[in-house]
Amino acid sequence: MLELVLFRAIPRQDVKPIAHDLLAEFGNFNAVISAPHDQLSRVRGVGPSVVCELKVVEAAAHRLARSRVIHRPVVSSWDSLIDYCHTTMAHRDIEQFRAFFLDTKNALIADEEQARGTVNHVPVYPREVVKRALQLNASALILVHNHPSGDPTPSSTDISVTRQIQNACEVLGLTLHDHVIIGKSCEISFRAEGLI
Repeated sequence: MLELVLFRAIPRQDVKPIAHDLLAEFGNFNAVISAPHDQLSRVRGVGPSVVCELKVVEAAAHRLARSRVIHRPVVSSWDSLIDYCHTTMAHRDIEQFRAFFLDTKNALIADEEQARGTVNHVPVYPREVVKRALQLNASALILVHNHPSGDPTPSSTDISVTRQIQNACEVLGLTLHDHVIIGKSCEISFRAEGLI
């Protein structure tokens, strides 16, 4: 697949060495297409046209994954939601916190990035999360964030913030279905772990 993308960007050239270098640098296809522009450009043979093609493929993958969850009952299509989260967040080099806002039938009405952070922290404000849920007239929500380290084990801060959001939701009649932490190849559900 990577060679096909590269061939579109660099026609009439052997792209196997560039594909090999990209995979050696980033590890796998998902990490290659998710890599930041500046890191991609450091690989020998990767110019603006290659970066553009890779980012087109990344955008298409995000749209395809999102189309499988938007306006559909999320709780009953949990695997699609997790696939979408892995596609959009697993290979990010900074933490990102998202909220999925659901209607009364648990259909996704909005997927919004609430905050971006650093390599090991993202600032989350429970008041803002709940305020946005009320603005959207949501009935429930699912929280998701990534751990760039690849290890989805929740920190004490992750647990504390989640409980604050859960308490605020309960007071306002909202349901917090779950908080999922996305790692490189696996995820942890707070609900499955008994943390909420």
